[in-house]
Amino acid sequence: MAKILVVDDERSIRELAAIVLKKEGHEIELCESGDIACIRLAQDNFDLVLTDLKMPGKSGMEVLLAAKAADRSTQVILMTAFASTDTAIAAMKEGAADYITKPFKIDELIVQVAKALDVRQLERENTFLKKQLATTRKGVGLVGTSEAMRRVNEMVARVAPAKTTVLITGESGTGKEMFARSIHAQSDRSSRAFIPINCGAIPESLIESELFGHTKGAFTGATGDKKGLFSAAEGGTIFLDEIGELPLAMQVKLLRVLQERKIKRVGSATEETVDARVVAATNRDLRDMVKAGTFREDLFYRLNVIELHLPPLRERRDDIPLLIHHFIAKYAAELSKTIRGVEKDAMQCLLGHPYQGNVRELENIVERAVTLELAELITRDSLPQGMQEAVRSIEIGGSLEVTEDGVDLEAIVEQLERTLISKALKRASGVRTEAAGLLKISFRSLRYRLQKYGIDGGDIDDPS
Repeated sequence: MAKILVVDDERSIRELAAIVLKKEGHEIELCESGDIACIRLAQDNFDLVLTDLKMPGKSGMEVLLAAKAADRSTQVILMTAFASTDTAIAAMKEGAADYITKPFKIDELIVQVAKALDVRQLERENTFLKKQLATTRKGVGLVGTSEAMRRVNEMVARVAPAKTTVLITGESGTGKEMFARSIHAQSDRSSRAFIPINCGAIPESLIESELFGHTKGAFTGATGDKKGLFSAAEGGTIFLDEIGELPLAMQVKLLRVLQERKIKRVGSATEETVDARVVAATNRDLRDMVKAGTFREDLFYRLNVIELHLPPLRERRDDIPLLIHHFIAKYAAELSKTIRGVEKDAMQCLLGHPYQGNVRELENIVERAVTLELAELITRDSLPQGMQEAVRSIEIGGSLEVTEDGVDLEAIVEQLERTLISKALKRASGVRTEAAGLLKISFRSLRYRLQKYGIDGGDIDDPS
């Protein structure tokens, strides 16, 4: 339900608009002049203003300016019997959502008002998300306000100041390196180097030399002395990603480094003391690898002093809108675009996707959308075709297939619930008890889902 101000010097127009919009569930206030409307706009907040352009006293253009001065997100639709291209362009430049010619068609008015209110809602959501981003960035890119993310953020803040070795676990794409960087950034080592290494990307024959360095002549091609990555991380942090890929022979040598804080370059007879904090990460279950004999038990316990487990995106879906906004801001800046949000249909696609690739997959999807989008809001057409078809099949009640990759049942059920609850609330004009009846569920069950999905619940009519 929206609060709408209707301004027109013709009583019949005011009353017709009021009848139509009240049936749509909106709260309506009528003004017979632009002068009175400007006073009311300074006194109260309105979601939308529907105003005549030509009126005695203050014109509709002045009402538009007053509305935008009071609240930039207030939507304004101008009504005129003297429509012209010049009038429309001038109104749009001043921030009008649209204009409609009199006498207007009822269906046209309903569609334009609904469209303008959708824009209003998007702008309010974007403002809210920006505020959340400003308050949740405690480290490097730690975006999220869900309970799961709150626990992770608290753990990062607690372990960052220590020198203790940390093992970060979680599925591929959950952002393990990002969290390792955050630990480094929040530590007293932040002014020194952060050295990331993918243990699975270095050939087994070269990994010892890469980690510890070598002396001239230590092997064919060693034409000079070379410091290793542990030495490069002196005073800072070394991040050993995909630690489960480390060969057994190197696991023994890494264990000694962790125990003695000393390294020996390939070809050297002397040891060097190093001061580099070790943060390791894996998407594999090291406990299972220990049982299978492919990972040393003593090294596992040395690495696993503190385990930081990153939940998959499907377990913190409340963070998806915030992450979407974060990535839009990031790539819009990189690509010099003015994209400021996501259209409602596109957001439904994004919220309903299973994200098997976790945050990395979401970021790739948003980057693609920002690259392709020509408008100021990301539309469904800028999203991958598979996402569009999946949501369309849900919307029309079409058949869903279980593919070789499987399906995210929880995401599909959530999307169905979101869609049906929103439609029930609209049909019930925001009255929640009526909406619950339409959905054949209890009021308490509806209230739980409204809170769970963050849906605006309309009127407060709690029967308890």
